[in-house]
Amino acid sequence: MKDFVFDLIEQEKTRQREGLELIPSENYVSGDVLEAMGSVLTNKYSEGYPSFKGLTEWDEKEIAEEVLPNYRYYGGQINVDRIERLAIARACKLFNADHANVQPHSGANANEAVYYAWLDPGDKVLAMNLGHGGHLTHGSPVTRSAHIYEFVAYGTDQNGDIDYDEMERLALSEDVRLILVGYSAFMKIPDFARVEKIRDEAAKKWGHEILLMADMAHVAGLIAAGVHPNPLEYGFNVMTTTTHKTLRGPRGGMILTMGKIGSPLKKTPEKTLDNIPILVDKAVFPGTQGGPLEHVIAAKAVAFGEALQPEFKDYAKNIVKNAKTLAVELQKRCFVLQGNGTENHLILMNMMESFGITGKMYEKALDMVGLTLNANSLPGDKGGAFRPNGVRLGTPAITTRGLGEKEMKILAEWMESVAKICQKAEEEGRLEEYESELDKIHQEVTELALRFPVPSL
Repeated sequence: MKDFVFDLIEQEKTRQREGLELIPSENYVSGDVLEAMGSVLTNKYSEGYPSFKGLTEWDEKEIAEEVLPNYRYYGGQINVDRIERLAIARACKLFNADHANVQPHSGANANEAVYYAWLDPGDKVLAMNLGHGGHLTHGSPVTRSAHIYEFVAYGTDQNGDIDYDEMERLALSEDVRLILVGYSAFMKIPDFARVEKIRDEAAKKWGHEILLMADMAHVAGLIAAGVHPNPLEYGFNVMTTTTHKTLRGPRGGMILTMGKIGSPLKKTPEKTLDNIPILVDKAVFPGTQGGPLEHVIAAKAVAFGEALQPEFKDYAKNIVKNAKTLAVELQKRCFVLQGNGTENHLILMNMMESFGITGKMYEKALDMVGLTLNANSLPGDKGGAFRPNGVRLGTPAITTRGLGEKEMKILAEWMESVAKICQKAEEEGRLEEYESELDKIHQEVTELALRFPVPSL
């Protein structure tokens, strides 16, 4: 008899088919990515790395089939080497990077590896405040890295943009070794050129090299498609990312680097910016991880191949177009948006200021109608992580399914209706007392969702 787990998987398939995913960090993979992830590569141990000489010329077949000495601790690696080398090459081409490490199991692991590669315990890192849109791995005291390194936080200004003046002041008053631009809830496009100037000023003052790192987990797909600036083209040394979200691959991480390529398993080189690719490889394995997940790396390679196709550029443009349209439609309906809109795929809304309700209540109510987003703290939010006043939503997943600007208006109408129901529930009683009104909207959501099938289901 089949395990009950498979019944639960079928229930999740139904939830995904009949609902609409508005969480900006989620997406749907293609059938090919799903097939690679469920392949026999899951059976193979591959500690170490394949050789990679860099992208002097671009010939996928030659790159994949080239037989080179490897740096592995197990035999039987010929096919794994070729697949991982192809993933590296495609990533380098997508992001104009000198090298890529495709082994991190997640974006958090990727960030930890970069810290380990460049920093010594007690070194200072300048990164975005979690409450202003940063990520846990950028210095939250609940993380391991915050107990090893000293994080100095910059925030956002009244327009929701990075407070570059504060960043500059801190970089020149604190002897930082690493400046990080990255976020999980930020709707602007960073001024990478200005950050590079701040780094250069600080490096001159303190008399040592400062690593410039970009955590672009949310917008990597937009960067790959050329609809968002690439930090690696503005003097950044490292870019970390997840491989899902806007990049539409399997769940995992990746580190892109600029500098000299070399053997990661020989003597550790000097800590210089030029040696960052080698330092990062050593920091991933054997520094912070063991055996890579080669079935996931194969799925990454497939996803990178899809992102190199012309149609992916159209997809990324539509993500941004849908997000901007949805933001305008929400503002028409009295939703207060952080930063007064969006420049990427992500929208932050202040539900307390908009409708006098918490973000958590609104998240629960939208769940009941088949629209999924997440409650999210806003700058100065007093509600904490479990009762924040804001919500975070985005358009990567619904754009994958083919929803367009016409459907963004429909979504905004449903979201307004649910917000008003929450208002009544807040004033008069429990949310469950309005179940019939929510059920009616749920039926409409399901009807629309079924018109736009999930690609891999």
